[in-house]
Amino acid sequence: MTGVSTNPIELSIIVPVLNEIEVLPKFIAHLKKHWNPSHELLIVDGGSIDGSWEWLKTHLDSGVYQTAAGRGSQMNFGAQKASKKWLYFVHIDSQLPKSYDLHITKAIQEGAQSGCFRLKFDRANWLLRRAAAGSRWNHPLCRGGDQSLFVSKQGFDTLGGYDLRYVVCEDINLIKKLYATANFRVLTQPIQTSSRRFYKNGVTRLLIHFWVLHLSHWLGAGPHFLKNYYLKFVR
Repeated sequence: MTGVSTNPIELSIIVPVLNEIEVLPKFIAHLKKHWNPSHELLIVDGGSIDGSWEWLKTHLDSGVYQTAAGRGSQMNFGAQKASKKWLYFVHIDSQLPKSYDLHITKAIQEGAQSGCFRLKFDRANWLLRRAAAGSRWNHPLCRGGDQSLFVSKQGFDTLGGYDLRYVVCEDINLIKKLYATANFRVLTQPIQTSSRRFYKNGVTRLLIHFWVLHLSHWLGAGPHFLKNYYLKFVR
């Protein structure tokens, strides 16, 4: 960690939640192990019906909100509530890298205006390992919300936040805009995400459909096409 400030930049950590009672306790326990009191945690529930909302109200004293379903809406709501100059969007099934905030601080001090970590799956066959390895490349086609995202609140607001027309691909739509307007940095440390969805739906099948969505968005497909494709082939 040579050359990294021991005082991390203050972050507003924004986490969207929808029916995640099975992973919520694990995520909060993990976050507490790496917590810095200078940060703020904002968890935005999208109308869970599995007990997630009740669990959050019981176990967290503050920073818990509920709004309309839709990850874009939830993250925009969290950004509106944020009091820090830097936003950090994280998925609930993520495990953050050790000293994640110091790595983000170093990148910002070196000129990054937005960025993410590389990706690692918690349980991966050779195909998932190859897919995760692609996250090291600094190109919009190699990005996704599972890699988390840090961005200045000013930059986020200037771009209008997440475009609510995108029910799916809202994250890569915003990231594509950030690449065009900001110095986007891919940090070398990996953030771990759950592979449960891939094994449940078929690793090869899901990778292909996610790649089609990614490429379709890159080529200019609109939110209506992306939503219909997702509902037909992914969900």
